[in-house]
Amino acid sequence: MIISSIIVRQLNLCDWQSVSHAMHTYTNQRNHESNDEIWLVEHPSIFTQGKLGIKKHILNPNKIQVIQSDRGGQITYHGPGQQIMYVLIDLKRCKVSVHKLINILEYSVINTLSYFEINSHNQLNAPGVYVQNKKICSLGLRISRGCSLHGLALNVTVDLDPFLDINPCGFANMKMTNMQHYNPKIDIKKVRVVLVSEFIKLMNYQYVLWTS
Repeated sequence: MIISSIIVRQLNLCDWQSVSHAMHTYTNQRNHESNDEIWLVEHPSIFTQGKLGIKKHILNPNKIQVIQSDRGGQITYHGPGQQIMYVLIDLKRCKVSVHKLINILEYSVINTLSYFEINSHNQLNAPGVYVQNKKICSLGLRISRGCSLHGLALNVTVDLDPFLDINPCGFANMKMTNMQHYNPKIDIKKVRVVLVSEFIKLMNYQYVLWTS
């Protein structure tokens, strides 16, 4: 195993439960020689509630399922057109702190948005990425055995209406946005390539294998 290598898996559209189970299985079985991996996925419509989530942030229960997650943070929405990037990283081996990983994830998105000529920023004490104070990317991690699970969800062309039924990430009156609002011809396939490239650069990986 070369420490400076990473595998990128393109999972396309997959249900949240199956991917979550696979992430935990991989993390529980991995050892010091296991590959770091990035999983790129879109999920069918679902709300996920973080481990500290509380019901009051569900404003309007509807037909979209709410499922409990062990990631950090409160409730959020996932749906087609949202690029999710799960990062399965051995933080001890990479000598990266949790705080540093969050920072790298945020700047991977900020740099990606800049590539598409969208100005964005992060915020102190409110992880994620924002455009004109509207949230465009949410973060949620879990650390197990020194390794990360979960990751980020970047709104590309996703329908924003379901976010109106919750307090996104536990913040009342949080406005959400997506890349399509600023670039109507945005291509999610191009976005994911740039996003991965920016993350790899910031993490200093030297060898990358793309697979399905």
